Amino acid sequence: MYDENENNHECILAEARRRREEARIVEVEEEKIKLVIFSLSGDFYAFPGKEIREILRFEKITYVPGSPQIILGIINVRGDIESVLNIHRLLSLPDSQANANSRIVIAANDGVRSGILVDSVEDVTDVPVSSIQPPIATFDKSIKEFVVGVTDYRSRNVTLLGVGNILGKLTAVER
Repeated sequence: MYDENENNHECILAEARRRREEARIVEVEEEKIKLVIFSLSGDFYAFPGKEIREILRFEKITYVPGSPQIILGIINVRGDIESVLNIHRLLSLPDSQANANSRIVIAANDGVRSGILVDSVEDVTDVPVSSIQPPIATFDKSIKEFVVGVTDYRSRNVTLLGVGNILGKLTAVER
């Protein structure tokens, strides 16, 4: 009987050690990036979430005479005047009519800030960094300079655009 209790005791101690070891194993979660996924002319695009300040419902955009074609005009956001870019023209896509689903995405990068008119915002989601692939070589020349990667969302291709690349075009136009 003494040996049986000792054996039981050893089994319990071994199980306690095993559980402590399991507790020490830290699950390493894959690094994720937040994306703001939106549609333009029926296709999905995305901006890195860290470069998006807010998403606004479409509102009246005041045209500014003499402004470049990629600038639709300006809006007032709680007392701050923001320009609004026509990303369709920038990416050589057909213009679309603003509607109830249209959104103005306020983006900022490297001290430059502007609104960007999109057809609709589909989602704001976290995706694994490993799911973002380099841009494919077959992208049209007009869009290639703005693309920083590709991924998928709900079985659809998503083209990841660099906010800095887009806003850099804005500052180049202004000069």
